[in-house]
Amino acid sequence: MSNDNAANDVPGRRRILKCMAAAGAGTLWLMNGGVLKAYAMGDEASAAQAAADASFSFVQVSDSHIGFKHEPNMDVAGTLAAALARISARPTPPDFVVHTGDLTHLSRPDEFDTVAQLMQGVKTQRVLFIPGEHDVIGDNGAAFFQRFGQKQNAGGWYSFDYGGAHFVALINVLNLKSNGLGYLGEDQLAWLKKDLAGRSAETPIVVFGHMPLWPLYAAWGWGTEDSGEAMTYLKRFGSVTVLNGHIHQIQQKVEGTVTFHTARSTAYPQPAPGVGTGPGPLKDLGTRQLKAYLGIRDVQHVQGQDAVTVADEVLA
Repeated sequence: MSNDNAANDVPGRRRILKCMAAAGAGTLWLMNGGVLKAYAMGDEASAAQAAADASFSFVQVSDSHIGFKHEPNMDVAGTLAAALARISARPTPPDFVVHTGDLTHLSRPDEFDTVAQLMQGVKTQRVLFIPGEHDVIGDNGAAFFQRFGQKQNAGGWYSFDYGGAHFVALINVLNLKSNGLGYLGEDQLAWLKKDLAGRSAETPIVVFGHMPLWPLYAAWGWGTEDSGEAMTYLKRFGSVTVLNGHIHQIQQKVEGTVTFHTARSTAYPQPAPGVGTGPGPLKDLGTRQLKAYLGIRDVQHVQGQDAVTVADEVLA
């Protein structure tokens, strides 16, 4: 367990979060049939074998919050650049990089400019984006979708096939509900049902969304109000991996063949679910350095397996 989630062990939360696990730096998670298996830092042989067998890989970056200038991070552009440098330094570049939202802090044009400049330098074939709620301030996401959208659908959601897997990018940061819960809406859910229909249950499915697509902590808006209907369309598949940001820390949960993963931010950490007065930048980092809370995520598809593997890495 990483210290990120040590505070989860508070009365009343332990039972709800019993399926969660926290990954530390370099921990490799192998999923088979929706069940995660962790390989410790010292298990280089297994990790190297998994990497060697990968048919493709990508990296998830999230919550860069460009424009944020407060404690504990006065240089969020610098920490995003450090994360991207780690990606570019890899011997084998990832096939693509996905940013799962909150590129900016206030949706300002200069903040979007900075993100675009930094992301265009990363060594990969393709960069994909979905918005966070901080990217749609004031214009319902018009500026974001104009610059970073895939333009497959009017609502901004999209899907694609790659390396034998099917990828779905959902938008759940518009029309937020009570306590700030995410929302997919009827149109997007109808599209999702149609998008998945006819696909083989053996097809590995990877879903991107900014807010958690499971009720992680609804009192803080850490969930998506109508995600249950989306799960009814996804649960028939043998391997579904759901990746999101928003809460700036690693949490995981397994429901049947669906595995949910939240990601670290590249900007600042937030409190563990239900600990403290509410969500927001965690200013008191104790004895740990800021970069121990920030990180990126590697995802690989392994030849001959339906599932993908997930490994989280901190910047420290």
